[in-house]
Amino acid sequence: MWDYDSCLLACLPGSLESVNNGRITMSQERVQRIITQSQDQSRSSGPQLRRTSSFDRTWEDRRPVAESVANELGALLEASKEKINEAISTKLGIDFTSGLISIADFGCSTGPNTFAAVQTVIDAVEHKYQKDIEFQVFFNDSSNNDFNTLFRTLPPARRYFATGVPGSFFGRVLPKNSFHVGVASFALHFVSKIPKGVRERHSPVWNKDIHCTGFSKEVANLYLDQYKIDVGSFLNARAQELVSGGLLLFLGHCLPNGVQMSETVNGMMIDITGFSLNEIAKKGLIDQEKLDAFKLPVYLAHADELKRIIENNKCFRTEVFEKISHSKEEYQIDSDYLTVAFKVTVGGSVASYFGEDVMEKTYEIVREKTQELLPQIANAKPGMQYLIVLRKT
Repeated sequence: MWDYDSCLLACLPGSLESVNNGRITMSQERVQRIITQSQDQSRSSGPQLRRTSSFDRTWEDRRPVAESVANELGALLEASKEKINEAISTKLGIDFTSGLISIADFGCSTGPNTFAAVQTVIDAVEHKYQKDIEFQVFFNDSSNNDFNTLFRTLPPARRYFATGVPGSFFGRVLPKNSFHVGVASFALHFVSKIPKGVRERHSPVWNKDIHCTGFSKEVANLYLDQYKIDVGSFLNARAQELVSGGLLLFLGHCLPNGVQMSETVNGMMIDITGFSLNEIAKKGLIDQEKLDAFKLPVYLAHADELKRIIENNKCFRTEVFEKISHSKEEYQIDSDYLTVAFKVTVGGSVASYFGEDVMEKTYEIVREKTQELLPQIANAKPGMQYLIVLRKT
């Protein structure tokens, strides 16, 4: 969830061979460090790091870029609030006698948007039942999540008891029938591992790109097969943990039917990152074999693919599956904005795998290449943001 720490793609800690939770995480400290580094570079390097587009702007003026990217989930949540309220009002069908309702956020990251999502659910539940209710909130994420930051920043006026639940949400993390409403934001676009053969250069299904572009049918099918397994595992686990009549809410990204990842701004910018890494390899700064094995464990499903996976699971009934539009869903077509936005997100994966110095050099090239390709990026096909509401049958 983008809580000053997440966006479409993740800063993935550690190895890229597997992912514990499909949540994009980026600490506020890292966002600030990237901005500070950019400011320092601007002061030390002078005009060469200034904009090359039609209007000029220094790095001091770029401070809002990361904040703007961070606001994406908040905007999606706000745009979805009315439909969330309606779904909880009309579709939540639980029988609780203890006066306690439990809410779970799967892939919570470190706040603050997880708190906004939880509060949205609490407000809707209170409006529905019009009675005194105590709330328990389970904040789940992988064991390497910064739960200390999460708990330090809990809202002082919160009206719930908070519990941290470390563990992979691809499996069980809670007891059976233990929560009433679940939330997962920007979580359903990761795979738990890179499909077999995709990383090996001599494999017939080796993926020369650093992500699933969608243009190789064989590679896309392998990612889709793994994605089906992982989403199925997520849903099966939640089906055991969620009470009968309870709801699961998903906020996130997918691809419109017929649109390939590399036809969108997100895909184009990841392609530019891959191009830039290859330029770094040509200079001998990273090993080509290591680069060949670098793959992002990300698969953006098409809308119909995601619908079929949910339907085939048979544990839930789809109550809402809607495209959500809002003012912050489109990127600014600006080379510096795009470079900083993807440095804040994908750059973390590059740094984790190749080191900070390589990441910095890579995004210097990304900035130049992005400026060159702005006309193509401006004509990119749109992605799709969604609200999905599932009811346990």
